[in-house]
Amino acid sequence: MPIILFRFRDLPIPRTRKAISESIFMRRVCISAAVLFLGLFLLIPLVSIFVEAFRYGLGVYLASFTDKYALAAIRLTLTVTVICVPLNTIFGVAAAWVISKHDFRAKSLLTTLIDLPFAVSPVIAGLLFILIFGAHGYFGPWLDQRNIRIVFALPGIVLATLFITFPFVARELIPIMQAQGREDEYAALTLGASGWRTFWHVTLPNVKWGLFYGVILCNARAMGEFGAVAVVSGNIRGLTSTMPLYIETLYLEYAMVSAFALSSVLALLALVTLILKNLIEWRQAALRGA
Repeated sequence: MPIILFRFRDLPIPRTRKAISESIFMRRVCISAAVLFLGLFLLIPLVSIFVEAFRYGLGVYLASFTDKYALAAIRLTLTVTVICVPLNTIFGVAAAWVISKHDFRAKSLLTTLIDLPFAVSPVIAGLLFILIFGAHGYFGPWLDQRNIRIVFALPGIVLATLFITFPFVARELIPIMQAQGREDEYAALTLGASGWRTFWHVTLPNVKWGLFYGVILCNARAMGEFGAVAVVSGNIRGLTSTMPLYIETLYLEYAMVSAFALSSVLALLALVTLILKNLIEWRQAALRGA
């Protein structure tokens, strides 16, 4: 039987689809559309805020922050943020730990409750607190007898902000902890480490960058929350008016320079948040590459 010899280069070359140029073209179209969209709806409005804030010079801009009501709004916003972010960090870490490291019947229910603020309108959340703690709410008369004020006071603003912002840390940590599994914790426990020591020296270092990312998002949302806070605070100038609420008040009173000056502060805080977010993502990518 004769042996037929052939070379691979003698084989017929299959026809390739002429899609390389089309994919490059579509890629450029998509990138251009994304850049155009970001420029029109993000970059231009952001730049306009600073242009309007400095329209009449640096002196007028700085004079906007000598207003006692503006300073009160800044202090209240920072106070609420300082209270809410640590509490939500503790809750988020605890919730992520329980959901990712343990199995129990109400696990899906707890996950659904964590996602609830994403589905409920902030205005509705504020109305719920009015229904519970308002003068004619369920606990209103009992609180009034003891001279305890929740609604139209700092506690109501803190509660509303806590409700709106508590998913951010938890939802950031849950998928990270689930992806890491439980092997490291089991190994530490097998070697004799206590549960608390395992958490501090094994679990927490593994999720620290995700934790920082969640804290940054929680902090940004706490400073910029408007809907729920507007309902429970009453927007009392100098007392319960946060920065977003006072910016709206200034805008309605046609005090445009002051409104844009305070808006520029929130915009700067948002930019700092974005820079920190990118630094954390870069750090995570560098660690994965290493």
